[in-house]
Amino acid sequence: MVETRINISELKSEGSEVINQLTDFLKEKAKVEVETTADAIIVKGEGKNVSKKHLRILLKRFLHQNELKDYFRVIGEKENTLMVKEKKTAEEEEE
Repeated sequence: MVETRINISELKSEGSEVINQLTDFLKEKAKVEVETTADAIIVKGEGKNVSKKHLRILLKRFLHQNELKDYFRVIGEKENTLMVKEKKTAEEEEE
Protein backbone atom coordinates (compact mmCIF):
# COMPACT_ATOMS: atom_id res chain seq x y z
CA MET A 1 0.00 0.00 0.00
CA VAL A 2 1.41 3.38 -1.05
CA GLU A 3 1.36 6.25 1.43
CA THR A 4 1.55 9.95 0.54
CA ARG A 5 1.67 12.82 3.03
CA ILE A 6 0.08 16.21 2.41
CA ASN A 7 1.49 18.94 4.66
CA ILE A 8 -1.43 21.20 5.64
CA SER A 9 0.23 23.25 8.39
CA GLU A 10 -0.35 26.54 6.53
CA LEU A 11 -3.88 25.59 5.38
CA LYS A 12 -4.95 25.11 9.02
CA SER A 13 -5.25 28.90 9.32
CA GLU A 14 -8.48 28.62 7.30
CA GLY A 15 -10.07 26.50 10.03
CA SER A 16 -10.93 22.89 10.72
CA GLU A 17 -14.00 23.01 8.45
CA VAL A 18 -11.76 23.39 5.37
CA ILE A 19 -9.58 20.47 6.52
CA ASN A 20 -12.65 18.26 6.99
CA GLN A 21 -13.92 19.24 3.53
CA LEU A 22 -10.51 18.38 2.04
CA THR A 23 -10.42 14.92 3.64
CA ASP A 24 -13.96 14.19 2.44
CA PHE A 25 -13.07 15.46 -1.05
CA LEU A 26 -10.02 13.17 -1.25
CA LYS A 27 -11.99 10.15 0.00
CA GLU A 28 -14.72 10.75 -2.58
CA LYS A 29 -12.59 11.60 -5.63
CA ALA A 30 -9.56 9.35 -5.14
CA LYS A 31 -11.35 6.49 -3.35
CA VAL A 32 -8.51 6.05 -0.85
CA GLU A 33 -8.04 5.84 2.92
CA VAL A 34 -7.40 9.26 4.48
CA GLU A 35 -6.02 9.92 7.95
CA THR A 36 -5.60 13.35 9.53
CA THR A 37 -2.77 14.19 11.93
CA ALA A 38 -1.85 17.51 13.54
CA ASP A 39 -0.11 19.01 10.49
CA ALA A 40 -0.69 16.48 7.71
CA ILE A 41 -3.15 14.38 5.82
CA ILE A 42 -1.94 10.85 5.08
CA VAL A 43 -3.40 9.24 1.96
CA LYS A 44 -3.13 5.45 1.66
CA GLY A 45 -4.14 3.43 -1.36
CA GLU A 46 -3.12 1.46 -4.42
CA GLY A 47 -2.27 2.41 -7.99
CA LYS A 48 -2.56 5.74 -9.74
CA ASN A 49 -5.12 7.13 -7.24
CA VAL A 50 -2.27 7.77 -4.81
CA SER A 51 0.29 9.04 -7.29
CA LYS A 52 1.79 12.41 -6.42
CA LYS A 53 0.66 13.88 -9.74
CA HIS A 54 -2.96 12.76 -9.32
CA LEU A 55 -3.14 14.07 -5.74
CA ARG A 56 -1.62 17.41 -6.82
CA ILE A 57 -4.39 17.80 -9.43
CA LEU A 58 -7.08 16.94 -6.87
CA LEU A 59 -5.64 19.43 -4.38
CA LYS A 60 -5.58 22.18 -7.00
CA ARG A 61 -9.18 21.37 -7.92
CA PHE A 62 -10.21 21.53 -4.25
CA LEU A 63 -8.52 24.92 -3.79
CA HIS A 64 -10.24 26.25 -6.91
CA GLN A 65 -13.70 25.00 -5.89
CA ASN A 66 -13.36 26.57 -2.43
CA GLU A 67 -12.03 29.87 -3.81
CA LEU A 68 -8.69 29.42 -2.04
CA LYS A 69 -6.61 29.23 -5.21
CA ASP A 70 -5.62 32.91 -4.96
CA TYR A 71 -4.16 32.35 -1.48
CA PHE A 72 -2.63 28.85 -1.56
CA ARG A 73 -0.61 26.72 -3.97
CA VAL A 74 0.42 23.07 -4.08
CA ILE A 75 4.12 22.28 -4.17
CA GLY A 76 6.10 19.06 -3.98
CA GLU A 77 8.36 18.48 -1.03
CA LYS A 78 10.45 15.37 -0.57
CA GLU A 79 9.49 11.96 -1.93
CA ASN A 80 5.79 11.10 -1.46
CA THR A 81 5.05 14.47 0.18
CA LEU A 82 3.04 17.45 -1.06
CA MET A 83 2.54 20.77 0.67
CA VAL A 84 -0.30 23.29 0.52
CA LYS A 85 1.66 26.52 0.87
CA GLU A 86 0.36 30.05 1.33
CA LYS A 87 1.13 32.36 -1.59
CA LYS A 88 3.02 35.55 -0.94
CA THR A 89 0.93 38.56 -1.83
CA ALA A 90 2.29 41.68 -3.50
CA GLU A 91 1.99 43.59 -0.22
CA GLU A 92 4.15 41.04 1.64
CA GLU A 93 6.82 41.12 -1.08
CA GLU A 94 7.15 44.92 -0.90
CA GLU A 95 7.92 44.89 2.83
